[in-house]
Amino acid sequence: MNVAQLLIAAGMSEAAARAKASSFAALEPHLTAASCEPLRCFVPGRIEVLGKHTDYAGGRSLLCTAERGFCVAASPRADSEVSIHDVVRHKSVQLTLSPHLLTPHFGWNVYPSVVVRRVARNFPGSNCGADIVFASDLPSAAGMSSSSALVVAIFAVLSAVNRLTERPEYTTSITTPEDLAGYLGCIENGQTYKSLAGDSGVGTFGGSEDHTAILASQPGYLKQYSFCPVRFERSVKLPNACVFVIGVSGVVADKTGTAKDRYNLASLGVRSILEIWRKASGSNASTLAAAATTSRDAPEQIGAALRQANTGETRLLLDRFDQLLLESENLIPQGGDALARGDLATFGKLVDQSQAASEKLLGNQVPETIWLAAEARALGAYAASAFGAGFGGSVWALVSAKDAGDFAKRWQLAYQHSGYAAARHSQFFVTPAGPPLIQL
Repeated sequence: MNVAQLLIAAGMSEAAARAKASSFAALEPHLTAASCEPLRCFVPGRIEVLGKHTDYAGGRSLLCTAERGFCVAASPRADSEVSIHDVVRHKSVQLTLSPHLLTPHFGWNVYPSVVVRRVARNFPGSNCGADIVFASDLPSAAGMSSSSALVVAIFAVLSAVNRLTERPEYTTSITTPEDLAGYLGCIENGQTYKSLAGDSGVGTFGGSEDHTAILASQPGYLKQYSFCPVRFERSVKLPNACVFVIGVSGVVADKTGTAKDRYNLASLGVRSILEIWRKASGSNASTLAAAATTSRDAPEQIGAALRQANTGETRLLLDRFDQLLLESENLIPQGGDALARGDLATFGKLVDQSQAASEKLLGNQVPETIWLAAEARALGAYAASAFGAGFGGSVWALVSAKDAGDFAKRWQLAYQHSGYAAARHSQFFVTPAGPPLIQL
């Protein structure tokens, strides 16, 4: 089969598959020195349907992928150099597979750098480099996990050329796609994963939601996972003929740039609550979600401990705790149930609650994403919500497939007339719930 047929067989729509096949063909000239058939993979972006800042707290998420992402081609090298070239943005970086590799503090090359360094540290003797070229149609710094998709792509190539899956270090700690997602999340946040020692990450204290969606999604379905560790809970089929329209706000949400401190504030709030609870109760709960679900009155007890601690940030911590519980323990289970029975009206109301809690309790929204979510509902979307790290980024709207193109045009036009300057940099596109990573 040709590339388009392979992508279609993996669950991608015909139109998207043919577009990606063209992208793969355009990559070939950049690997003219390859002495063998290149490695190819497609790495999709993530849509977080529900699960705002829940994963690193041990909570749950409802996830799928988009049909936009990275087309990657690579060939092994005879040395330990890793050459990476973005053929769309015309950016390149040359790295060495070394445990002593110096990693930058900002910019897109932070992500491949931490992968290369971590592979060298966790799998000593991995010294086969690679020439890697990619083309992405995924908007960057837009809440769709372009950074995590790049991490997955670089690791997939290095794993293949160094046969990491045959290494005892790998087989001891990674036996399932969920394990791999957990490990890749730890590459980003710098934490240790089982026997694979931690190292410097990218500077954000995130989880493994993005990597889980990228590796374990299912076309036409939403996947419900809980985290720390990654645990599959259920698949929920999207009602027939429903697709997502993505509205990219044009407000950049760069987790290694200006949004990093605000992103980490949400994560550090979870750590603070758990530390206060552990000190007050003697609990050894590994995550805040685990602590909050040990008994029926645990949430009330944790709230009382926060008030008694009186840290000066009590209101912020109480709001953060309330948002986590609402999203993870109520809205996601109920939302999945509503979708499973085809009750889009109830699902829409539950998503509205998630959006409101994100605005008022989590505090990770900007005026543009708040406006886009509200306008999508006003235009008739079954449900709409901002997603991702926040502080910019994108909004998804669930609509009927037959109306999706018209809806996207009306939504985009309304945004362009909204008065927000960021609308000049916005993008709107339609996507079904797509496939996970595809190895060609």
